[in-house]
Parts: sequence; C-alpha cells; structure tokens
Amino acid sequence: MIPSFLRLLPKKGSLPMSFRAATALTLAAALMGSTALAEPGAWSDEPVRIVVTFPPGGTSDLIARILAQYFESEFGQRAVVDNRPGAGGTVAADYVAQQDPDGTTLILGNNAPFTIAPTQFDSLPYDPMAGFTHIAYLGASTPALYVQPTMGIATLDDFIAYANENGITYGSSGVGSITHILGQAVDSALGIEQIHVPYQGSAPAIQDFRAGVLESYYDMLAQNRDLINDGETLPLALAAPARSPLFPQIPTFRELGYDVVIENWTGLSGPAGMDPETVQTIHDTVEAIMAMQPVVDQLAQWGITHTAMTSEEFTGFVGGTIETWRPLILSANVNGG
Repeated sequence: MIPSFLRLLPKKGSLPMSFRAATALTLAAALMGSTALAEPGAWSDEPVRIVVTFPPGGTSDLIARILAQYFESEFGQRAVVDNRPGAGGTVAADYVAQQDPDGTTLILGNNAPFTIAPTQFDSLPYDPMAGFTHIAYLGASTPALYVQPTMGIATLDDFIAYANENGITYGSSGVGSITHILGQAVDSALGIEQIHVPYQGSAPAIQDFRAGVLESYYDMLAQNRDLINDGETLPLALAAPARSPLFPQIPTFRELGYDVVIENWTGLSGPAGMDPETVQTIHDTVEAIMAMQPVVDQLAQWGITHTAMTSEEFTGFVGGTIETWRPLILSANVNGG
C-alpha cells in the first residue's frame, strides 16, 4: 500500500534531481526508523509463561488467561499461565525476578507483592523496583464499604455517627489484605475506630455478614453485584477516583470529602534488564488486546477499568503506590517479619 504522503508528491521528472534525491533520502530514513519501532505481535519463538500470584479462579488468574488466549489467537505468541501462590505474592515475584530477561517469563503483578509486601515484610528476596521491568498497566478493580441494610444507615455520615456511638465491626479478606488496609485508611480519614475481624478470603467474611455476625465489610464491587441488586448488602462509598459504571449511584469517598483511594491494580512485569524493543512490543500487544471490545466487555463484568499507560508511567505508578500505601500498612500493624 502506498503511503498517502507519497501519493501527493509530484511525478518523476517534474522536480530537480536534488529535490528528488533529498526526498528519497528522507523517505528511506523514515522507513528505516519505522522498522525500528515495535508493533503488536509475537516477541519470542518460545512459549511465554505468565506467572500469577494467586491460585486458579481469581481475578488475576482470569486476566492472565485472557492475555494468554489473545497473545496466541491474535498475535501468534504462545503463552501459558503458571499459578504460584504463597506469602502474599512474594513466592511468584521472587521466582520471576530470578529468570532470564528474555521476555519469556512475566508476572501478572498486583498490590500484594509490589505495593504491600515492601512495607509489610522487613526484608524481601527481591527489589520491587530495581528487580523488575514494569511493562504494562492492565487495570484496577474497585473496593467499597458495605453495611447491613437493616441498620438504618443510609449515608457515610450515618456510618460515622453509628461507629462513634456504638462501635462497628468489619470483615476483611485477611490481615494485610487490601480490604484490611482500606479499613485502616477509612478509620484514619473518617476519625473512627472500627473493630477488625480478619477472614481467610472475602467469601467467609460475606457469609458471616449475611448471617448477621458482621455489621460491615470491605470487598470488590463487582463480586457483590448480586447481593447489591438483591438488597442483601448496602454499599456506602467506593475507594476509587471516580464512580463505577456498574453502579453509578454509589459515591466515592473522595467526593464525600475523604481522600480514600485504594484500588486493587494489576499489571504485567518481567525480570530486570529486558530489551527495550521487546518491552515495547509486549506493551503495545497488551494495549491492543485491552482495546478489543470482547476484552473491554469482560473486564467491565469484573469491575475492572483499564487506563492506558506507557511502561515508564507504569513504573512510576508502581513506585508511587509503595510510598502512598506505606503509612497505611504501618498503621495497620501488619508487619510480616
């Protein structure tokens, strides 16, 4: 296909030789430069391993499997998912940090090994920044504060008044989890002191909430869609920068006057020292996948919002979350040794 700007050039012979020679040199340089630019597509003849920090079935695992599927079906890059749960995601992160930086081992990163662990643990076997090449931001899911619909609490102000007068218990998915850290952030921002009840995951916390054992809990919005629609739980506020299209009627903490923004982010990273052209190819391939309508629709069902970032922006984002979350993690007293 002839580039549009070539079609606009005068016909051969209508311009002096010097102009035609200069044009040819300029075009050659442009074409040579374009071949050096990465484009979406396969980057390795070997299968790519996408390491996930959680067991199969969770959101991170599902996102990794979408990437693996589209890497191969749309771009010819074979890929497999490798679940390596344990120790707050540090098992998977340590494994990836030690692999060759050839683009064949990547990690579906998230808050656990990159945002929380650097403060939660006194020492890590890896450096969350220098030990990795942070390639592409994938998206974030939104956590919210939920209360019993029968408590007579309709607004965040009602919640504050109730907590100050009666005390209030909340369930989280475990000590040091994002929902525990969020509960601590809400306490600090709202000037209240909730009673924390940690569980092994959000499912048992919600079970106790439905049984009336808990007065409130924190969890991801999409996972509670049916409970919200059935009136079994009442979300009061989102810890997100903006309202969610899933439930646009739910306000954010920020718009209610409290700067509480703690999202469960995911991204794709590899070992330190990866070739910049390979990094760009992976980044652009991921962005192409994230823009495909079936992927957009599926992520929306899971309450995940994608924002395009360059690899440099994503690297800065990861580093920023470590600093932003550090005081919250310390105040939650979740040091893991």
